[in-house]
Amino acid sequence: MESPHAPSQGSHFYILTVEKPGLASATTSGNYTPPPGATRVDAFNFLYAELTGSAPALHRANVVFFSLEPNRI
Repeated sequence: MESPHAPSQGSHFYILTVEKPGLASATTSGNYTPPPGATRVDAFNFLYAELTGSAPALHRANVVFFSLEPNRI
């Protein structure tokens, strides 16, 4: 049986943590539906740009953790 919330959720669930040692760190997670033909690298680049672009202190931050999994159980 499909969850009543599934249609409004993305096809994938992600977690991304970045850090500039001693300066700043951030973690984001959520749902994401890549465009047709997109690769895992495309998804990573998009999500990284979204996170680091939202805070100047995170510009060129190191990736500590990244996970992208299908959003189905």
